[in-house]
Amino acid sequence: MSSKITLTITQGTLSGKEYHFDSRSTCIIGRNHDCNLQLANEIDMTISRYHCLLDINPPDIRVRDLGSLNGTFVNGKKIGQRKRHQTPQEGLKLNFPEYDLQDGDEIKLGDILFKIGIEIEESQLIKTPNPVVEKKAKPNFLNLIQHLLELGLQGEENLQTISCYKLVKSLGKGGLGEVFLAENIKLRKFVAIKLMSPAVAGKEEGIHQFLGEAKNTKSLQHPHVVQLLDYGFAEETFFFIMEYCEGGNVWDLMQRSGWRLPVNIAVEIIIQVLEGLIYAHQIKITDVKLADQKVGKDKVFVHRDLNPYNILITYADDKIVAKIGDYGLAKAFDLAGLSGQTLTGNQMGTPAFIPRQQVLDFQNSLPEVDVWATAACLYNMLTGYFPRDFTGDPWLAVLQNDPVPILQRNKSIPKKLAEVIDLALVEKPQITFQTAEEFKQALIKSIS
Repeated sequence: MSSKITLTITQGTLSGKEYHFDSRSTCIIGRNHDCNLQLANEIDMTISRYHCLLDINPPDIRVRDLGSLNGTFVNGKKIGQRKRHQTPQEGLKLNFPEYDLQDGDEIKLGDILFKIGIEIEESQLIKTPNPVVEKKAKPNFLNLIQHLLELGLQGEENLQTISCYKLVKSLGKGGLGEVFLAENIKLRKFVAIKLMSPAVAGKEEGIHQFLGEAKNTKSLQHPHVVQLLDYGFAEETFFFIMEYCEGGNVWDLMQRSGWRLPVNIAVEIIIQVLEGLIYAHQIKITDVKLADQKVGKDKVFVHRDLNPYNILITYADDKIVAKIGDYGLAKAFDLAGLSGQTLTGNQMGTPAFIPRQQVLDFQNSLPEVDVWATAACLYNMLTGYFPRDFTGDPWLAVLQNDPVPILQRNKSIPKKLAEVIDLALVEKPQITFQTAEEFKQALIKSIS
């Protein structure tokens, strides 16, 4: 049995209705038609359009109010509410804390009362005394990689793929791990080795799932996608040996350039990124087998976390070559339940580069979310700003704030190019450019 969370409505017009979650997910509750749980119609003002957000990683569940008019209550205690005189736009400036929920807790919105039911996986009951999934201390990745390289030299079977590498230096830390520069002693060639350690223990099914996703990533072979050379899992740590891009990432390039890139350089980088996406989006992959032997349906390869940090730079004949890094791994790590942190606790960079569709349907993102993210990256590269204004709760801003027209940020951008970028960032009722090819052709036409 896997861990499962059940929300049961015990009071209100939908009394008796149940909602079940058995995997990493988010859930927006409100009266707007696009909420995951639409609990009231548009004229019922006791529940806000986007009232609260549930962040679910079974058996863990958290709730945060999204600046609702009448507040969200946990076991009778109010956890968030904007003031009566404040508009929804002013409510955006508020940022309420998250609350961990336990089995038997109750959430109240308007006159609707939810009861939380949490079923714990049997293996977790044995492994942890509480019983909950055991949280791990944040690892020292420098010590970890030195230990793994030493074990590889000593002949550890699971680490033979990294036994020929010598550590050079750290290239940078992220929310989920750290990347190191290493040299192949035999070939005298540099690579990047990324370490990611599950923040929770006892997630064997998630480890199996994530390794399957890594196998899919290794199959990607394209000049504008960073090549994953090898990967493995040892000492409770994932390691990924990747192609090294000596130019750093686009965020570093922006920083060196005063936070704005020239139009020709920015557009060329994005066209190369789109070529990588065109390739990757055409590849069909099958969900890996999980511990219960179930196999999911075919799906396309969506990155879901494209931003200036993981667009990497290298050079060929003194020309910039852009490559998409970390293809799908960060989101796959989170979806496998291994990150141990809530979606809403992630760094600001994530919501700044995702469309509202990705917040509303966290698990089933389609290729167009990558296209939107690419347009957001181009906007950021040309202006130094994020497309949306962010004040207060970032996830409510994604749901409610429309992107600011790009010429309001930088008047020097050519008009035709500005029109295409603004069009690419339209999200309602759907994202304008559904494929990377469509956006690429529109960009080329705008600058020709």
